[in-house]
Amino acid sequence: MGLGKTVQLIALLQHERRNGAKLAPSLLVVPTSVMHNWARELERFAPELGVVIQHGPTRPLGEEFAEAIKGIDVVITTYALVVRDLESFNPIDWHRVVLDEAQYIKNPPTKQTAAIRGLKAARRIALTGTPVENRLTELWSIMEFCNPGYLGEASDFRKRFARPIERHRDSKQADHLRRLVQPFILRRLKTDRNVISDLPGCVETKEYATLTTEQCEQYERVVKQMMDDVDRSSGIQRRGLILSLLGQLKQICNHPAQMSGQDELNRIVSPDGTDLRQLSSRSGKARRLMSLLEEVLATGERALVFTQYRRMGRLLSGMIEHDLGCGTMFLHGGTPVPRRQKMIDRFQSEDGTAPVFVLSLKAGGLGLNLTAANHVFHYDRWWNPAVERQATDRAYRIGQERTVHVHKFVCQGTLEERIDQMIEDKTALAEHIIGAGDAWLTEMSTTQLREVLQLNPSAMELES
Repeated sequence: MGLGKTVQLIALLQHERRNGAKLAPSLLVVPTSVMHNWARELERFAPELGVVIQHGPTRPLGEEFAEAIKGIDVVITTYALVVRDLESFNPIDWHRVVLDEAQYIKNPPTKQTAAIRGLKAARRIALTGTPVENRLTELWSIMEFCNPGYLGEASDFRKRFARPIERHRDSKQADHLRRLVQPFILRRLKTDRNVISDLPGCVETKEYATLTTEQCEQYERVVKQMMDDVDRSSGIQRRGLILSLLGQLKQICNHPAQMSGQDELNRIVSPDGTDLRQLSSRSGKARRLMSLLEEVLATGERALVFTQYRRMGRLLSGMIEHDLGCGTMFLHGGTPVPRRQKMIDRFQSEDGTAPVFVLSLKAGGLGLNLTAANHVFHYDRWWNPAVERQATDRAYRIGQERTVHVHKFVCQGTLEERIDQMIEDKTALAEHIIGAGDAWLTEMSTTQLREVLQLNPSAMELES
């Protein structure tokens, strides 16, 4: 996560090809959002290597592809295209297959994971800052790619390690698993000053916000309507209702317009005719963000703002431009690849015409170098520390010269505050071997759920 995995791999490719050694191409499989970033880094650090990007509607296929990569050192493609163009990739005897953000193969049964494991290569490398996001089987899946069979069959692994460690906190099995995988993992930590001595500090702050009257009314109405349904359900149906309820309450804490469907903003007014000057005032969290961003801009600094919702990203972008009078951009999963790179270049440029970069957590939370920012705002929480760290590390990485300030928003008196407290209690476990996802939330009893969701009087902002 920003500790030089890219440069290390490029150095290895250079080392292998020193003195003109002729080797088969290495296949680099990456998320679409970082494909061109990899090409740029290879050009920057190893211009002598032949690199091609296998992507786009005019890409060669079949025998034409095999002919096009002769004499090439590195072929860059995406996870989706490995599946789609498998007949082109499968016949090649690759020198090495490298996975960037290897957590993309964390689900063993998927076609994507099976296709990537089936590629012919004597050497394999998995690059990831989060080998475990939610379940230990994700670690098994990555190790199965690198060293097939080493940790046994998936069912045996679950019985031997995953269940004892995840359910019963079995420290003996956790230590055993750590000893098994340690020889195959090159791990670098930002806390280890022997690895990197010049990386500045990272300061995390909880930013507490209240709800407006409109948000409180929405919140209590949704809890009342849905808890009766949850109480009458069971099994998969109950888990689905709980996840839906949690999602709706998170959106209400973000902004009431996110729940009411008022998302088609233009630069002047919102769909219901409300002046944009009033839009941020409808959300305590939005108002708090505008205040903090105003301070960031006053000091000439830049910021990343992460949200997991595309609709909220559009709302934030509109409010920031109107309230603060500064340029901003919004990168999400539907942003075309060429435009993504232009947005990144604009943000990183010295002119500072767009000092605030709004990103969806899925599309912008990994693989990007955005060191021009030294403030990171997590507007809504993923409730998974590993995912949030990945997003933070877009700014907190090699190349960062200033202390990075991380702001995590919490609406006090709501489910956000209570779940944040529960996550803090799980942090030690998350750091031990496994991650802490959000599936555990659906396993709470109805009584526990009501305690988590009940709106506390402290949630309401004081009206002047």
